[in-house]
Formats: sequence, C-alpha cells, structure tokens
Amino acid sequence: MRPIRNFCIIAHIDHGKSTLADRFLEITGTIEQRKMKAQILDQMDIERERGITIKLQPVRMAYKEHILNLIDTPGHVDFTYEVSRSLAAVEGAVLLVDASQGVQAQTIANLYLAIEQNLAIIPVLNKIDLPNANIEKTSAEIIHLLGCAKEDILHASGKTGVGVPEILNAVIARIPPPQPMVGKPARALIFDSFYDDYRGVVASVRMVDGEIQQGDKIYFMGTGATADTLDVGHYTPPLASDPLLENGQIGYVVTGLKELNQVRVGDTITHEKNRAAEQLPGYKEVKPMVYAGIFPAEGDNYSELRNAMDKLKLNDSALFYEPEHSQVLGFGFRCGFLGMLHLEIFQERLRREFDIDIIATVPSVAYHVTKTNGANLEVKSPQDLPPPQHLERIEEPWMLVDIISPEAFIGNIMGLTAERKGIYLNTEYLSTGNEKRAMLHYEMPLASLITDFYDKLKTATSGYASLNYEYKDYRRADVVKMDILIAEEPVEALSTLVWRDDAADIGKKIVNSLKETLPKQQYVVKIQAAIGGKIIAGERLSALRKDVTAKLYGGDVTRKRKLLEKQKKGKKKMMAMGKGKVQIPTEAYLAVLKR
Repeated sequence: MRPIRNFCIIAHIDHGKSTLADRFLEITGTIEQRKMKAQILDQMDIERERGITIKLQPVRMAYKEHILNLIDTPGHVDFTYEVSRSLAAVEGAVLLVDASQGVQAQTIANLYLAIEQNLAIIPVLNKIDLPNANIEKTSAEIIHLLGCAKEDILHASGKTGVGVPEILNAVIARIPPPQPMVGKPARALIFDSFYDDYRGVVASVRMVDGEIQQGDKIYFMGTGATADTLDVGHYTPPLASDPLLENGQIGYVVTGLKELNQVRVGDTITHEKNRAAEQLPGYKEVKPMVYAGIFPAEGDNYSELRNAMDKLKLNDSALFYEPEHSQVLGFGFRCGFLGMLHLEIFQERLRREFDIDIIATVPSVAYHVTKTNGANLEVKSPQDLPPPQHLERIEEPWMLVDIISPEAFIGNIMGLTAERKGIYLNTEYLSTGNEKRAMLHYEMPLASLITDFYDKLKTATSGYASLNYEYKDYRRADVVKMDILIAEEPVEALSTLVWRDDAADIGKKIVNSLKETLPKQQYVVKIQAAIGGKIIAGERLSALRKDVTAKLYGGDVTRKRKLLEKQKKGKKKMMAMGKGKVQIPTEAYLAVLKR
C-alpha cells in the first residue's frame, strides 16, 4: 500500500478553499480536464449559487507515489460542526489565509479546533496575485497567531495555480502518516453519511484499525445495528469501488440499511463476529443555538416532511428536531439550528430536494425557566412559556463574541454592541503599523446575534469586520411573550419572545413588515402586536377598492354616493361576520424572519 496523508483545508468564509481544492484536483490528475469546473467539490446547486461551502466533501488524490485524502470544509460559523468532524478524521490541516483580507475571526476559531486535535498545521497565504494583497502584514498576523517562522508560511494563488505544487509537497513532508495498527479488530469512525434510494445509508468513514471489505458483516457499536457491506471505496469525488478499505484510509461503506436511525455520525463500525473492545471517542454532541417551528404548508404533507427531515439529518448531523403540535398550524417539528444561515439553507434544501413547502415560525433561542413551584423548564417556543403569574425566573444564553476589524472602525463596533447589550472584555491587536487590525472580545446575549447583527456589523465596518461566537453560560433576563394579531386573530407562527424594554420597537418593525407584504383584502385589516392584553404597536392595511361607480354614465352625484355607501356597509358587514379569513403567504413569514 502506498503511503497515506490525510488532511483538510480550514479557513474563514471566502478565503479560497474550494478554488485551491480545484487546483489540487487538476495538478494530481484526479479529474479529467474536460470534466473540470469551478468549485467542483461543492456538490449542491445552492453552494454553487451562493459561492459558499455548506457540506464537507472528501476526495482521494494520487501524487508522487502517495495517497492524499483531502476533506474540503465550510468556513461559515453556522457550519463549524462540519469542520470539527473533518478534523477528527485527519492528521493535518492547511490553514488558508487571504493575503488581501488577513486573519479573520473564523480563521482563528478553526485553527483552535485543529490545535485541540493535535494536528500538524501548514499556514498558506492565498490570493497573492491580487493587487491589494499585503503579504508582509498578513504574514506578521500568522506569525503572531501560530508562533511559526516566516519561511514556514507558503505563498500561493488558488486561481492561477502559483505555489500550489509546493503546498502538496508540504502536505507530504510536514503531515505525519496514519499510525499502523496491524492485527487489531476493524474500527472505522463515521464522520458523515447520506441516503441512497437504491442502496440505503452510505457512511463516510475514516479507517482507524484493521480493514473492511465488500461482503463483510458489520456491527455499529453505538446503535447495535448489523448490516452486510454492499460496497466499499473512495471518493473521486463520485463514488469509486475498492476491494477493501485499510487502516488509515478515508472512504465510504454502503450499508444497505433503510432504517435511518441505525447509522449515526460519530459511531464506530466494527466486524460483527470479531468485534473491537471499545468504541472510538466520536464527537461532542452539538448544541443548537436557534429554534424554530417547521410545519408543512399543506397539513397532509406531514409524513413526507418527516421522511425528508430524517434524510436531511443523515446529511446534516447538526440538525435537531422533535415533533410539535400547534392548534393553528397542525402537526410539525420544533427544529434546532446552529444559526440563521443554517435555518435558511435547511428551508431551501427542503424546497429544492424534496419539493415540500413549509411554514417556519419566528426563531427564538432556548430559555431556562424556573416556575414559582420550583420546576425547571427549557422553553424553545413562545407557546411553551408559562403564564406570567407562574414565572419565578427566566435565563437566556450568552455568548463569547470575537470581532476582527481594522482599527478605524472600533468606535462603530462599540456603538453597535452597546445597542445589543454587549459587555466589552478587551482588545487584542493582530498587526502593527499604519493599518492596525484589532480583535475585540465581548459577551453578548445570543438573542441579539441571531437576527441582523452580522449585517449591521458589516454595514458599520464597510464590510471589513468578521465575527465568531461560542456559547458561554445562561444569565437572568426580563423576557415577555409578544403576540401578533391579524384581523384581531392571534397568529401563532408569528409569536415571539422579546426583552420587555425592546418589545415596542420590535413589535413596530414586525407590523410594518407585515403591512408591506400581506395582500390587501376587501376590507381594512388591523395588524397589531400585543403583550398579554395590551396592544403595543399597530397598523392598518387599507382595503382593496373595487370601482363600484364604473357603470355610472351620468345623472346626479347622489347616485355615486349611494353606491359608495352601500359598498361601505358591505365591508363593515364582512369585518363583523369575519368573512374572508386573512391567508398569510409564505413571503410574509419570511419577511418577519429576516426583520
């Protein structure tokens, strides 16, 4: 067997990971030139359209008598779990930094994840061909971060291919090979999986001990399931069959299992007869940050939605969901996500891959609630909040926030974070000279981060700032439930939990947003925000006006007034009788989600 090197590329979003991976595939001849296209490892249409990586993607390359197993990883904070799973399957990481943008928040976060796994780090300056590339300044930031020598930093351009062979040579020279484990029972770590309609669950694995070949009877140590191995092989990136997977290799195992809960990411595969003594460590359980209710737009699509979510869970192990029932929206799920982008991508995948239209409720964080009788609850939905007279204490999650920005924008950042209840900790400087870049450390409530904080931060810093955050603890908060009433009827999907002192502002934003997106009715529609029985914000959606005087061709003006009075009385009657229940289109829900 040829020597193996397992590595992944880690970087901040839009620093050129996928483009560099394209050059690797070209230089190693893994993909024929005629089949080559930009971002070839980004398999989903949505990734290519948005220009971001959402899913990790393994691929095997052959270079200078070595087998190189690469895992391309996402860069956005919402997909950090994909990165951490990739790092557990490799021995080294290429740390990619854009020479024109310098070290960013997610660069540091992903680097710390790699250091926790004791991986060999190869620092690379990318995009050196850009006219605004500042190689000296960015090199100084990397040296400050890693403590490495200046000559350890490689210079490359993923776009032109300059310096890319040197990176592959460094992977062979600097990253250690997998440890040989001869004669031990087979153990394979599942780091990803997906569902194939014809062959069942396909698990992406890193072989840690022994070997697995086609026809082997395998055992899943976490779930207790057994299966016959239908096929094994590697990614090119399409599936390519091999006779067996050996110690140190990265590839796939086709299990044939149709029960989706029998294969879990982080589980260990071993042989059914010659079982390993203990499981591999696996992964930390991911903690959702944002919760939203997901309901089928058509009530009879519930079973299709459940099947779709089971299949998405295989491919997106950071997704959390549990059944939920709403009096208005029927049966659905309470889903947990790592952030708003994660929620947005999930909705888009449901629509594109499974053709299911859904209604998503307003997102909220998970609150810890203590009732007056001493009982403790975790409240993930506004509907679960007990009445005020039964509440003793509400606590909300707080995050440690890192913001990296040029020094000139520090004042703008401090103003924005103060508005969002942020607590300033300290400032570190990553570089010196005329163009100083600072990293500001804050503590902030998660509820301030999940709506539009990132957009506002980009606006305040002319697009230069980057953001990373991680969970810290729970702290006491003054939170109330705000209901949205349309035509004096509460709309459960639009209820939200808000800070008491911000309720009026948020209520006004929501009713204004609904006024712009709701279709007009034959009568005036009241749109209101309320806390308990008290209305805190309101707007009126004017009625559609049918021209009832169009048929008049002359005569006294009283004829016109008579018809208009008749129309006015009819509209009052419609309002009183509750005719024409207001149908809320999906666009209106989305407008509130993005408020």
